[in-house]
Amino acid sequence: MIRSRRRQFLVSAAAAGATLGAPALAAPVHRLQFQSVWPAKDIFHEFANDFTRKVNDMSSGKLRIDMLPAGAIVKPFDVLDAVHSGVLDGGHGSLAYWYVKNSAMALWGSGPALGMDPNMVLAWHHYGGGRELLEEIYRSLNLDVVSFVYGPMPTQPLGWFKTPITKPADLRGLRFRTVGLSIDLFSAMGAVVHALPAAEIAAAMDRGLLDAAEFNNPTSDRILGLTDVAKVCMLRSFHQSAENFEILFNSRILGVLSQELQAIIGYAAQAASADMSWKAIDRYSSDYQQMRIRQGVRFEETPDSVLQAQLDAWDTVTEKKSRENPMFRRVQESMRAFAGRATSWQIDTLVDYKMAWEHFFGVRKN
Repeated sequence: MIRSRRRQFLVSAAAAGATLGAPALAAPVHRLQFQSVWPAKDIFHEFANDFTRKVNDMSSGKLRIDMLPAGAIVKPFDVLDAVHSGVLDGGHGSLAYWYVKNSAMALWGSGPALGMDPNMVLAWHHYGGGRELLEEIYRSLNLDVVSFVYGPMPTQPLGWFKTPITKPADLRGLRFRTVGLSIDLFSAMGAVVHALPAAEIAAAMDRGLLDAAEFNNPTSDRILGLTDVAKVCMLRSFHQSAENFEILFNSRILGVLSQELQAIIGYAAQAASADMSWKAIDRYSSDYQQMRIRQGVRFEETPDSVLQAQLDAWDTVTEKKSRENPMFRRVQESMRAFAGRATSWQIDTLVDYKMAWEHFFGVRKN
């Protein structure tokens, strides 16, 4: 039976020996139970465990977080409520998964992010007012949680299809899997959208319940079996071009921990954010190569006409959401103020890496 407050602080005070007649007591041990929204074999769950390992290592035995995979205690889309209620001490997921709570939360990942890449969205979150807005959203929903946004994800593919997408009309009537505000985006483009947890995507495509789907990256897509149900992967998309992960703590639990342990948690999130970026480059590129060369996956570049149609649809979606939800409008305005200068600086500053690749490898990228 699941207790209403799943957490259990295990305080160990075993005597380590006597020095000058006085027993030496071990430091208290706080053991917390987390769950991710990701399947156990997915690299995203591995990223979640990378964070907990950093916390556990740096706390020198004073704190241990156990990270369970999706479904171990609650369903993936129920993790937020479970952390709030105390069924879980914390969780690992994406803000797009809480879209139904407040559509503004999906702006931390869905859509073109006003031209920002995921690391720039993190910069806005930490230095441009995003964190304060997210805290306000959680308070307005009476959710007793503390959020750590981290882990910039590379641009996600448009998705997996039976045949290549050559024009915007090809998406009309397509039964398509996505999440967050991408539901609204692809719906506006004419797709029939279904939101499914990661572990259910391949089976739904195999049974013919879906015509196409997107999840995230080459490693996750390969592990989830998407290469077994479709052989065309369309690269480049604006639907989730700037997404990040989220670590959740039950705020009462976090408040009980010492200032030292709370600092360790915060810095572990920052360290995990950088480490995840490096690991993603290594693993994603390796699996991309394996799928292309060994598994016969046909990678195609999403046409500019489809990308432009996404931007046009996004204008319609955000205008509607801003009318319906004042917080959505406030988040958009805050992002716009930051993106106006940050994106301009980045576009003017970054060199053309494609030019260098073509020079050194002697192959032109189409």
